[in-house]
Amino acid sequence: MTAVPVATWTDTHVPLSLLLREGTREEHERAEASGFVGSLLEGRLDVAAYADLAAQQLAVYRALETESAVAVQDPRGANLVFDELTRTPSIERDLDFLLGPDWSERITLHPATLEYVTHLQGVGADLPRYAAHAYTRYLGDLSGGQIIKRMLERHYDLGPAGLAFYTFDEIPKAKPFKDLYRERLDALALTADEADRAVDEACVAFRLNAAMFADLGTVHC
Repeated sequence: MTAVPVATWTDTHVPLSLLLREGTREEHERAEASGFVGSLLEGRLDVAAYADLAAQQLAVYRALETESAVAVQDPRGANLVFDELTRTPSIERDLDFLLGPDWSERITLHPATLEYVTHLQGVGADLPRYAAHAYTRYLGDLSGGQIIKRMLERHYDLGPAGLAFYTFDEIPKAKPFKDLYRERLDALALTADEADRAVDEACVAFRLNAAMFADLGTVHC
């Protein structure tokens, strides 16, 4: 009997964006099932809980966007870094509104956030890992993040001043931009091994997010 060859990433030409979406589905669903996220979106917490989330996000995005400055020096990675996606200044404006001008002295980073930040150090020099984290964060902000924005507006009487993180002024239409981002991912020309590493790292990114939410839940739920 002739053996049937096993399809691989290289001979099936599966787009990286599809590999990432399908390969992280379970981890993504676990992160979304966080008790903290559910309570926040159902209006059962308070603005202080959202401010705490923003503080953790600031640490993560500062780390990621520091790595973006490294990734952009890679000829392959340069096309994956968009100024329009930069979130750090927006989160800082949100914290200034939510906590006041002394916000930097009032925030506390939780253990899982510190672990997340440490994990991000150095990913800018490793394109598969950087692509995984950028995909996880930025496409999430442009997709589920917009639902979160609407729920926060509804339940906590927040407006543009407190939700700058979720507002992409330079991206008026999310879908065409997300399509472009996926095209850029698919054009990275990763090897099969690199693609596998990217999927594995994206799963790690979702687990790090879930741990961060768990810490927030311990404090606020």
